[in-house]
Amino acid sequence: MNTDYSTTATPATAAGGTDWAATFGFWLLRLWLALRAIQTAIEKYAGYRTEKRPILDEFGNPDVSGAMYEAKIKFYSWANYHGLPASMQRQFQDEPLMPAWLLKMYGAALGPALCILGVALLLGVGTRVSLFLMGLVYVSLTWGLILLGQDGGISWMAAHVLLVVAALVLAKHNRWAILKSW
Repeated sequence: MNTDYSTTATPATAAGGTDWAATFGFWLLRLWLALRAIQTAIEKYAGYRTEKRPILDEFGNPDVSGAMYEAKIKFYSWANYHGLPASMQRQFQDEPLMPAWLLKMYGAALGPALCILGVALLLGVGTRVSLFLMGLVYVSLTWGLILLGQDGGISWMAAHVLLVVAALVLAKHNRWAILKSW
């Protein structure tokens, strides 16, 4: 009996079966990357407001002294959109390799791009193309962090790029996708 398998074949795939471990691995990467992109995009619409609230006693009634505290409330709104944090925008203004017009355009496109790519990846729409474009977004974010000298963020983005690369390698094990050949 010849049991010589190529380096890319496993006993399951050599016999014409599906390599479910690779498929499940791809699905996990696809799900993680999609949710990461979608939630990051959603957080770009987050804002905070403060409101005064009464301090409650152990029964849930307002404290008799009338004491109040300020609560920080998170909410989402189109008006809150910020492609890049204000602190980063200020740092980029001093960077000659990042013109103001490019920064404005990039900031406006970043949230929608992450959302669209995340949803496309989640649904399996052109998975390989979606992954490649997502990788380019992470490379662009890395370039910005390099300009600012934020080594911790650069390493974090490198991990994201490596996850995209791993997903691209496993994309041949993709099941249940729209425009699968892409």
